Amino acid sequence: MLANKQILAQIMKGCVDEYSECSVDEIAEKYIEGTPEIGTVGVHVDDTNRLPRAPEVITGSNNEDSTLTEGTVHYDVRFDAIAPTSAHDAAAQDVIRLIINVEAQTAFNPGYPLTKRAIYYCSRMISAQHGPIFKKSEYGKIRKVYSIWVCIKPSDEFQNTLTRYSIRPEHRPEHLIGNTTEKLENYDLMSVVTICLGKSDSENYTGILKFLDVLLSSSRAATEKKKILEEEFGIAMSEKLEKEVLIMCNLSQGVRAEGRKEGISIGEIGMLVQLVRDGDLKPERAAEKAKMTVEEFKKIMATYPLQTI
Repeated sequence: MLANKQILAQIMKGCVDEYSECSVDEIAEKYIEGTPEIGTVGVHVDDTNRLPRAPEVITGSNNEDSTLTEGTVHYDVRFDAIAPTSAHDAAAQDVIRLIINVEAQTAFNPGYPLTKRAIYYCSRMISAQHGPIFKKSEYGKIRKVYSIWVCIKPSDEFQNTLTRYSIRPEHRPEHLIGNTTEKLENYDLMSVVTICLGKSDSENYTGILKFLDVLLSSSRAATEKKKILEEEFGIAMSEKLEKEVLIMCNLSQGVRAEGRKEGISIGEIGMLVQLVRDGDLKPERAAEKAKMTVEEFKKIMATYPLQTI
């Protein structure tokens, strides 16, 4: 669902500075390039020296960026976007191009600082532009990247918070000798955003925090989600989006019914289901990873949609 244009537009409006003065409809219709899709697509560092993807394709779930020595990195959603050069000048004709990554994260304390991982993702997305976007010394063509992390179960002190980490002029460079000014666009090349969801009784439970909490809730009924998304956030519930919401609710209930162990997210189970269907993983191994019996995993697999949501 996070690859749906209406959902992405809400996230971009609330988190990406370049779109702060754009309407959600404008973002969805004009600035998200191509059609978001979810699929298993491998994107290896050694393969990036090829022509860029067709603009109508937005890289979706399970995208990989790997090297022989560093292992594999999976991106939940990654896509290209355009925005006016100046958010304060609606008449601006020039555009800037961005690469945006959106991650859904259940483990907020996985044994390392999540912010460092997000910065690593940004660094990877910048370095992977060598070849498809710029060659040799064409560093001026590097596009700014965003890595946005939707944290479903953050620590108590982080609940209902929205934080952006950027290289910005507020954090002045140290002028060790002399005093000069660099153009913002020459160093403002990466931003990390953490969206930490929380309880509904907080005064901060509003805007993008409430929107994503309702959308990703595993306890709310599909009818309740639809009512809130339509009435409070103006989301046009297309047949496709409504089906995706219903599928997620049914999958959540099915996983709970089969006794899912703590620590395994619904998204991870969906990934395992897809790997089995693609013939890349045996059901027995997938069930072991999901901490289920083979019978339990096969029941979940039977109710899971033919394409990942």
